[in-house]
Amino acid sequence: MSQADAPPIIPRIAWGLTGSGHFLRESLALIDALPDVDLFVTKAAVEVLSMYGIPLKSLRDKHRIYQDHTASSVPVGFLYSGHYHTLIIGPATSNTVAKCVAGISDTLVSNLYAQAGKCRVPSIVFACDCEPTVITEAPGRTVTLYPRPIDLENTQRLKTYPYTTVAENIETLQRAIEQRLACLSTSCS
Repeated sequence: MSQADAPPIIPRIAWGLTGSGHFLRESLALIDALPDVDLFVTKAAVEVLSMYGIPLKSLRDKHRIYQDHTASSVPVGFLYSGHYHTLIIGPATSNTVAKCVAGISDTLVSNLYAQAGKCRVPSIVFACDCEPTVITEAPGRTVTLYPRPIDLENTQRLKTYPYTTVAENIETLQRAIEQRLACLSTSCS
């Protein structure tokens, strides 16, 4: 085992970025405020970051970044050796939420979610499609979206999954993270 593969002395947060711009800037601000976060970035996330004028290099300067370059999502193996105490996915597209609900793990982030569940690593998912009407930032403008009934249903279904907390807005995401970190500091699992 190389030094890079060895488990850290203190487990870290694995944060998955998907192809959503919904509260992307606010999510990145939360990431920057947390200690010991590694980013797992899907191909769609790389595209969206670029569309929002956020260079991947600016994130790489602050965090370790793992990208979706392998068919088997090799970096998820870090979950098996205690590298991470928590997985956060946010913002999570309706596509990612649907994959998590259906057990499909064909991207780096959906595979992280599946493996976190198998390893009993708690996950926090900041789902984008939680309300019948969503006002969100798009590149260069604000748009109103109307999530489909299946998107809303999948968000509700994900809430029933073990080791999973679903946050429906940036405030509940922040509270869920604070609760998880408080739980860790008092040795609950």
